[in-house]
Parts: sequence; structure tokens; C-alpha cells
Amino acid sequence: MRWSSGTVAVVGLGYVGLPTALALLAVGAPVIGLDSDPGRLADIRRGRVDLLPEDRDRLTAHAGGPSFDLTTDPARLAGADAVVICVPTPVDAHRLPDLRALKAACAAAVAHAHPGQTLVLASTSWVGTTRELLLRPLEARGLSPAHDVFVACAPERIDPGNVGRPQRTVRRVVGGASPECARRAAAFLEPVAAGVHVVGSPEAAELTKLLENTFRAVNIALANEFADIAGHLSLDAAEIVDAAATKPYGFLPFQPGPGAGGHCIPCDPHYLLWQLRGGRVAAPVTETAMAALAARPHTVACRALDLLAERSAAPGGGVPRGARVLLAGVAYKPGVADCRESPALAIMADLAEAGADVAYTDPLVPELRLGTRLLHSHPDPGGARWDLVLVHTLHPGQDTGWLHAQPGPVLDATYRFDSLKHRYLV
Repeated sequence: MRWSSGTVAVVGLGYVGLPTALALLAVGAPVIGLDSDPGRLADIRRGRVDLLPEDRDRLTAHAGGPSFDLTTDPARLAGADAVVICVPTPVDAHRLPDLRALKAACAAAVAHAHPGQTLVLASTSWVGTTRELLLRPLEARGLSPAHDVFVACAPERIDPGNVGRPQRTVRRVVGGASPECARRAAAFLEPVAAGVHVVGSPEAAELTKLLENTFRAVNIALANEFADIAGHLSLDAAEIVDAAATKPYGFLPFQPGPGAGGHCIPCDPHYLLWQLRGGRVAAPVTETAMAALAARPHTVACRALDLLAERSAAPGGGVPRGARVLLAGVAYKPGVADCRESPALAIMADLAEAGADVAYTDPLVPELRLGTRLLHSHPDPGGARWDLVLVHTLHPGQDTGWLHAQPGPVLDATYRFDSLKHRYLV
């Protein structure tokens, strides 16, 4: 499809914004890439970023070229025909929405908006975000969202690290402030998506994305619960899930694990819960699932400590101080170098607090900060002796032969490594 929507500004060049910018470049769009972090822009220019192979090739082709203009200056948004906002929407230590980046990005877009421009919010947030942070401020500037500028919400649908599901193969949901807003946003997105599904309002698009990720969170929590049930009944949780997945209707397989990490599952449902609490609306299924996911890393750490205590020669039992524990993988999912909200962080913190000497190995994460300590990935995990190895994340193509040679217990938090001699489950 030939590009005909003019220059696009992408606000935020993280795990969503950068692939979005590269997809637009691939179809011929001139792109202004705006990010507040000069270090991030420097990493992009040098190619030191975590991307799928397809996107890495695109970055190599366009980095430094005239069609990909990287900047930290929000005023450059005024030169764009369309603006897509892709900034992160994390939660704070109390699981409350951290709105700083989102508010700043929307304020910049509003400040530099001009007649004829299309503004698309792709960040995941609470229902009403597009109206509160874009539509109303634009109206306060004297710009009509249905006539002067064209505003829509089209939440991102990117699965980091999934080579088999690039964003161009996924349909996008678009909710415009008016039918013309939806039409313009759909025309802007169609060249970089498998299609567009238009809903009746920005709020409908916002709630659609929250349903998608809450669905995943609830089912991951359920899979973990069934793993515990299977363990209590001396059954293999992975075998049970695989068997249930043979049913071609009414079931979707979710795998148990050490918890849920990353930018979406541990965060997005809290935006919904935060909004519902303000209206005194109960959501007990979602509340319970999110509490269970938050507690899962502690459950894994307690299981590891119990295994260490069972083998302890210390007087009175307990975990021997300085017991050497290695985590195999610390990224939040296979195939990515991202440790945001990774269960590994909480697991390692619990183990260290209990007196264990914690280390890790991960080919995609060369270093990791744990409190005040800076840890480095162990280059030769098979060449050292560990009192316990905890399998957290295994990347595609990663060598795991050394795990079979481990004489001590291996706690398999992935539930998929059933060939290990000294394997234990959470």
C-alpha cells in the first residue's frame, strides 16, 4: 500500500514506539521520532536496542537517513501530519498508575497541534484518557477534535520477542472522537496492520485493550493456581494444560510460571482497578487475580528456600547463610532483554534477604541491578557449583545442557523442563 498520510511523529521510542516508527518507515512514511531520553536516541542510532530481526533490518536501513529524524524537542511535533503517542504507562510501588510520561506526552501533542493534524493515542490507560488528556485540552485551545484536528485511540498490539506474530499481522482497534476521526486514524494505521476494527468511541477502544490484558492476567493466575493444585495431587501441571489444550473449543492454554512481568500484564489491569475504585465499583475476579500474580514470586522464593533448608546441614535446619543460588534467566519472557516487572527481581530479593548468595545467567541481560548491587550474568554457569538452580526464563536457542549436569536440586518455575534428573516444581 502506497503511503499517503504525510509525516508521522512517534512520541516515545520504547518497545512500542520504535517498532511502530520502523513499520511506518518500511511503508514509506517520513518519521519524526521523539523521545525525552537522549541516551535512548543514542542507543537507537548505534543499533543497541532490543528488536525482532525484521525490525533490526529496518533500523539498519533507516538509521541516520533523512526519513528518520530523531529528536528530544517536542516543538518538532508541529511539523507532523499525524502524531502517535506510544509512551509507557507503568504503575508505582503501590500498584497505582504512574501518569507522568503519559500526561507529558499528551500535553506536548496538544501544545503543538495544528488544524488538519491526526492524533492517535496508542498507550494503554484508563477509560477516558483520550478525552481527558487530548480532546478537552484541544477544545480549550480552540481546536475542534471533530473538525480542526482528528483524534482517536488505537491501543498498541505488539508482542515483544514473538517472531511469529509481528505487528503487521495483527488487526488494530480504533475508536475515534467522531466518524471522520476514526476514518483518518484507520487510514493512517492500515498500511502497518493486518486490518482495522473500528469501535464507536475512544472509550470503547480503551476498554477493549484493558479487557485483552486483564483476560491474560486472570488466566495466568488461574494457570498458576492449577499448577499448585496439580502439585498437591502429584500430577504434572504441564501435562494437564497440554491435555486440556487438545479441546478445540472453550479452552485456551495458559502456562503456569514464576509470575507475570513486563509492561502490560502486571500493570494494565491496575489502571482499570484504580478507576473502578474511584467509582466504588467492585471487580473481585480481577482484584483476586492481580493479588495472586503479585504474590507468585514470593511463593517461588519460599519454595526455593524450603528446598535449601531440606538439604541444610546447619544446626536446627534452615537456609545456610551464603547458600549459592543461580537463576537461569531473569528477563520477564523468552526472547527479550527486558526485565521490567520481571518476577526474577522479587525472587532474587527474597532469596538475598534470607541470606542466600544470589547470581544469575541470561544471555540477553548482561547486567542487572538488585538493590544497591550490580550483578553480571554468569558466563559459565555449568562450570560452577550451585546449591540450587532456579529455572526462570529460557530463551530460544539457549544452551541448557549444563542444567542436566547439575548435582543439586533444580527448581523448574517454567514447568516445561521435565527431562531434568533433579527437577522440582513450585
